[in-house]
Amino acid sequence: MAQQAYVTETADGGSQDEHRGNRLRRTAHRFLDRWRDDPRIWRRGIVLAVFAVVLSLGMALHAHIPNRIGNLGSLTETFLPWAGLFVPVLLILALLRRSATALIAVLLPAATWLHLFGGLLTDKAGTGGDLTVATHNVNADNPDPVGTARDVAAAGADVLALEELKASAVPVYRQALAPTYKYHAVKGTVGLWSKYPISSVQAVDIRLGWTRALRATVITPQAPVAVYVAHMPSVRVKMNAGFTAQQRDQSADALGEAIADERLPRVVLLGDLNGTMNDRSLNAVTSQMRSTQGAVGNGFGFSWPASFPLARIDQIMVRGVEPVSSWTLPRTSSDHLPVAARVKLSPSTQDDS
Repeated sequence: MAQQAYVTETADGGSQDEHRGNRLRRTAHRFLDRWRDDPRIWRRGIVLAVFAVVLSLGMALHAHIPNRIGNLGSLTETFLPWAGLFVPVLLILALLRRSATALIAVLLPAATWLHLFGGLLTDKAGTGGDLTVATHNVNADNPDPVGTARDVAAAGADVLALEELKASAVPVYRQALAPTYKYHAVKGTVGLWSKYPISSVQAVDIRLGWTRALRATVITPQAPVAVYVAHMPSVRVKMNAGFTAQQRDQSADALGEAIADERLPRVVLLGDLNGTMNDRSLNAVTSQMRSTQGAVGNGFGFSWPASFPLARIDQIMVRGVEPVSSWTLPRTSSDHLPVAARVKLSPSTQDDS
């Protein structure tokens, strides 16, 4: 009896699976029949198809969107990865409209987005490296600077940059970070903490009238490294003026000039640039340095706003240094996420003096 019940149960299960499979096949056949028998599938959805083509062209030719009107080009490039959200929306609408034309057109923005950003979806992190660096905009109005300092110090970075330091909070950060970092330097609203000796500290003029950038030499066991810490001016999106970023752009040009004049072969830039690697207005900096996130990150590494990150505006960039891995750190009391990277200080034939 037990064996008979088992056979019956198995047969019933198979019958149910077969019935379910038949039902799915019938549904699919009905769906396909409606498309095949509909003479309008190529005429419907023309507007959707046009939108898909425009979306694809906008992503592919973003560098040609002019900045003359409200810095539209830079605004588009700041949030360019999010253009991919339109692809599934267009796909659903094309299916609902039963439009073969729109379905085929949707392939264009899908392929364009994958070409631009598909590489960021894989984990490219390596192992090893000589130096771990981190940067964090701590927010001038941070309600818990001690907790923020403790959190970023726990990440284990050898070199840590902090931006948006309020003068009254600097002693708090100094005291909180002292057990982890023996050396530090502060210029204006930016600071550098290091486990290794620091020398040649100087403010970097980024054409603001006050100090929001510094340059220092960190003497690591492998080689000296020129470390820049910078906080570019904020940008705003205004209804009457568009993407207002002129001051940020001028500061980026000045920072780019300073980095171009750097004599040490190994350079690391840490900071809040208030712009993404896609933004052409940061070209003075990005054209001569390599983003650790783009090279060895896992995902987009969005860092702002911390509550729902939309863009990677906190950057770690290198020159003459090999990035190994890059990641975002857990949220602190700031409105930015800290970001970190591990790099390898490769031997250089240039003069390290």
